[in-house]
Amino acid sequence: MKKYLLLLLISVPLVSVSQTGSEIYLLDVQLSKSKISISNPVNVTNHPGYDNQPSFHKRDPILYYASFNEEGRSDIKTYNYNTGETSLLTTTSEREYSPTLTPDGQYISCIIQRDNGAQDLGQYPVGGGEAIVLIDNLIVGYHAWVNANQLMLFVLGDPMTLQWYDLKSKTSEVIENNIGRSLHQIPGEQALSFVHKKSEKDWVIQRIDKKSRKISPIVATLPGREDLTWTNDGRIIMSDGMKLFFYNPKSKGGWTEIEFANNELKGISRLAISQDGKKLAIVVSE
Repeated sequence: MKKYLLLLLISVPLVSVSQTGSEIYLLDVQLSKSKISISNPVNVTNHPGYDNQPSFHKRDPILYYASFNEEGRSDIKTYNYNTGETSLLTTTSEREYSPTLTPDGQYISCIIQRDNGAQDLGQYPVGGGEAIVLIDNLIVGYHAWVNANQLMLFVLGDPMTLQWYDLKSKTSEVIENNIGRSLHQIPGEQALSFVHKKSEKDWVIQRIDKKSRKISPIVATLPGREDLTWTNDGRIIMSDGMKLFFYNPKSKGGWTEIEFANNELKGISRLAISQDGKKLAIVVSE
């Protein structure tokens, strides 16, 4: 019982942080070998309160995100950036976060936060429908798909752990402690990335091989920042809160500022880029 109460208390920051007002902007992206340029920021949520955790459909012009309703509960919304139409994917009494397209493209997996403190991983059909619970034996904070049967999880606890989860056997393996919330597939590689918070100031983006699960460092994050996204040509994009930067693991250079005339958007945090590399979603302070 004491252990359960401790985990329940640890899970509270996810809710309290989520209540901060935020908006999602969509920008046009131009990728070249030596630079990245972004332009034309458009507020695609324009909704009071929390709008956050954007992710793209792999083929369709759809952006998924979590959004608070009038009762302060988070639902999953969709935004079609060709038509400008916003729709609700979920309208439940639970709270859904971190929408992610499943490998087969048929479902949106997400964190389902329940009133009793549980945080399960479930999935909803992309066309709408009832949830299918995938993981209910861990307090899941964030997730990334390894393949159709395995996931990499950020699991809440003391410390926060990176866990490799097998859906068939319902077993997990702790890979690393003290990690960040940003978990991603690395384009063009059989590997994923995560942020390892080695100490208060030493945060490193790490690569983990899908087969061997061997971990190797990629680069130090921007100071105190953990949110990132990968371009389809294998570059990392991060923000320091005001400006955007990219890092190319194949070069010997450091972080390079992205061309972006930004005088208004502040508090940039989470980021997501479309599969074709033409659209970038960023979360900013409201």
